[in-house]
Formats: sequence, structure tokens, C-alpha cells
Amino acid sequence: MLDVTWRSQWLVSATGLLFVAALLTAAAEEPPPLRLAQTIALPHVEGRIDHLAVDVARQRLFVAALGNNTVEVVDLASGAVAKSVGGFREPQGIACAPELDKLFVASGGDGLCKILDSQSLQVIKTIQLGDDADNVRYDDKARRVYVGDTGLAILDAASDKHVADIKLAAHPESFQLERNGPRIFVNVPKAGCVAVVDREKRAVVATWPLRDAAANFPMALDEANHRLFIGCRKPPKLLVLDAESGKSVAALPIDGDTDDLFCDAARRRLYVICGAGFIDVFQQTDADHYTLAEKIPTATGARTGLFVPALNRLYVAVPHRGERQAAILVYEVPPGPASR
Repeated sequence: MLDVTWRSQWLVSATGLLFVAALLTAAAEEPPPLRLAQTIALPHVEGRIDHLAVDVARQRLFVAALGNNTVEVVDLASGAVAKSVGGFREPQGIACAPELDKLFVASGGDGLCKILDSQSLQVIKTIQLGDDADNVRYDDKARRVYVGDTGLAILDAASDKHVADIKLAAHPESFQLERNGPRIFVNVPKAGCVAVVDREKRAVVATWPLRDAAANFPMALDEANHRLFIGCRKPPKLLVLDAESGKSVAALPIDGDTDDLFCDAARRRLYVICGAGFIDVFQQTDADHYTLAEKIPTATGARTGLFVPALNRLYVAVPHRGERQAAILVYEVPPGPASR
């Protein structure tokens, strides 16, 4: 009887150890959420780097080198700068309309939006907008370009005309367009809120005050799950809002000085790029629950980037600091649990 009991206990213990070993093996086999695949030097870029855009078909990355007063054109196939385009005063926002062969660059120093032929990189037209022209978004369905200045300026991408303006309470930072609806969600940090704009009515239809944090700069949208993600700096937090009601769903601590934030819907992940020197990667359990999966070290001041699902790449801009040269860090995004 004692022998049988001892054997039973041994079998239970052995089974438990095997189970733990299996979990550890599975964890070891799980790829990291991001893998540094390449570093592309920006050898002549000085100062702060702002936002990025991509032409996937031509494998080119456009970098708004704000402090350098240039747009850097990176050939992703060769992993090198193909051209540095000058003539800007603090370029901040940038968007590509590949089917029109156009590039839209908004500059904060002079309030201009310059429209370039994306092949020759020659200026087609210059449009005077309001102060601090910043973020740029392209609506490929309507062929409209939206530029954040004192409000939201609307440009017709086909005719290159400034067709309208949408008034806001203060200067907008990041904003996101619904693909399957008329709304634009806009961060308005000086007003401490998110403004909801109807782009058919060209008016603000709702205002959602932020109560858990302030200095709301970056934003991402998970349209399928009706969730809006807001990156705040005071204090550093990631806010999750219900995109239908504006109700707060979650408030999660992040690293400091965030300026770009992306939703990876296929892998149910969020990439929060923080100037404190990290990419904070959050995993979505469901629409209301998120956990910090990993903190990927980058470099101090690296707070802007671009996630390109079509290439499975996350690009992070690193400014020149001391002996560290300006560069683009290229992260490979391996298949995640949700995309297997």
C-alpha cells in the first residue's frame, strides 16, 4: 500500500514537472514581439526628427527631419538614404498618396504644406495654412488630405486645392480617421480633451474630456473593437477609451515622452514609442484588458516612428545625440499568437 502511494505521488510530481517544462519550452519558443533587423544611418541629419510616411510599392520611407529642415528619402531595399530634400522650415507631418504620386509635407516653422511629386521629389504646389502645421493624414477613399494647424485644414489631393477648415478649441496633435465611418478623433492637449469631428458635416460633434492624464499627443484607433488609444505625458499613461461613448476603459503606465503610438490589429498589440528610450509593447487580452508584454530599449529622444503592417516592420527615428548618429531603427514584427 505504501509502495502504491509513493508511486502515485511520484507520478503526480513527475507530471507536474513535465507540465512546467512544457510551459517553459513554449515560452522559450515564443518569438519576441519586435526584433531589431536593421539600422539605417541618417548621416547628415541634425536635430529633432518628427513623423514618417511610406510608399510601400516603391519601398521608400519619408522622414520629416524637423531640426534639419529636410525630408530624408530612405530606400528600404538598399537600406540607405537615397536623397535629402531641402527647402522646408521645421517639417513635421508627412503623408504619401501613392496612387497620385504625391507627397504632402506640413511645416511648423512657416505654416506651409508643400505638395511634391513623389517620384521626382519636385514641389508641385505650396499652400499657406495656419500656425504650426503639423500632423497630416490621407483619406484614400475620398482623396482628401487633413492637416492639423490651428484646426484641421482639408485639401483636395487630386486638385491640390485647400477646400475647407474645421475649427477646434486649440492646436491639434495626432488624429485618426475612421475608414468605415465619417468620424475623425483628434487629440487637443491644450483643451485637455479628444474632439470628435464629423468630416461630412465638417464640424465637432462631441468633446471627450480626459480625466486620468494630460498632454495627450499620440493616438491610435482599433476600429473593429471600437477602442481609441491615447498616449499622455503628464503623467505618462496609455488611456483606452470606448470609441462610441468616450468612456474610459483603462489607464496604463508607460515610459515618458511618447509621441507615436500604433495598433497592430492582426497581433492584438500596441506599440508605444517613448522618447525616454523604450518601445512599450502591450498585448490585448480583449477589448477592455491590456498587459505590458515587453519594453524594447531604443535610444533617448527616439519618440517617433511608423508601423507598416504590409511590410511587418516598425520604423523608429533616432536623433543625433553626442556620438550617436541619427538613424532609423528597423524592427521586424514576427507572427504573433493571434495571427498564427
